[in-house]
Amino acid sequence: MAPVAVSRTQEATAPAAAPAEPKQSLSDLPKEALNRVWRGNAEGTIKLDAFPDYWTKTDEESLLKKRQYVKEHLALTFRYWGKMGFNEGAAGHITVRDPILHDHYWMNPFSVHFSSITVSKLVLVTPEGYVHPTLGAQLPINAAGYWIHSAIHKARPEINSIGHCHSVHGKAWSAFGRPVEVTNQDSCLFYDNLAVYKSFGGVVLAGEEGARIAAALGPKNRCAILQNHGLLTLGDTVDEVGYYFALLDKQCHVQLMQEAAEANGIKKNLIDPVDAAFTAATLQHPTAVHFSIKSELDLIAEREPECLK
Repeated sequence: MAPVAVSRTQEATAPAAAPAEPKQSLSDLPKEALNRVWRGNAEGTIKLDAFPDYWTKTDEESLLKKRQYVKEHLALTFRYWGKMGFNEGAAGHITVRDPILHDHYWMNPFSVHFSSITVSKLVLVTPEGYVHPTLGAQLPINAAGYWIHSAIHKARPEINSIGHCHSVHGKAWSAFGRPVEVTNQDSCLFYDNLAVYKSFGGVVLAGEEGARIAAALGPKNRCAILQNHGLLTLGDTVDEVGYYFALLDKQCHVQLMQEAAEANGIKKNLIDPVDAAFTAATLQHPTAVHFSIKSELDLIAEREPECLK
């Protein structure tokens, strides 16, 4: 079956009516999306910095610090996924681009539980899909992880991180081959940002299936439902990938509950596309997504500091 991309998250059609007017306007808000959602003191001395001061620097010391940061946040994100119950056998993988070797990717080793991932267990994968001979852990990796992720990284060079695993609610909803609907504020994160790959070719053991998934994602979507398979998310950072995935799995759970209620005669209401687009313009900003998961990662770092070693 040929892959089909569905980027609209609203399948239901409303009765014909005059175009809705937005209840709020972006023109009245700060240009920077993150600055719309927090406030400091009147003097302006309270600051909110998303990333360390070395994040955009290119000297060797800064790049080495950034590499360590990326690896730590990859380990923390896996610990978070473990707490969410996303581990399923040997399935599941996250890749994140190395800040120094841009065509290399850090990822988890094969069949190691998400909740036991540490920085020292992370594997650096070469462009050819092999474990780097000197950098990173010398452990095997998931072949499907390479085939899926390498194809998407190639098709979407602006993306630094990709995540996929077989979460329960994601698997359950994926059987319908439908996007989740925008029925609450959090789900606006997926408004015009979600693809459905309407095919299942079995365990991904070759590059062709990875390329078809990449094509179904299209040029802008950062989230996908893989029919009869599970979920997949993309991001500028691994933090973004981790949050997108967890929230999409939760929204699949919400959707399943709503479908059950609707089957018993309780009609659900969809958010108007104008209001969904207004909300998405803030929620989907990469830095805003980063802060959405920050408290979870900070808590894990505080309680499980061994994962940073």
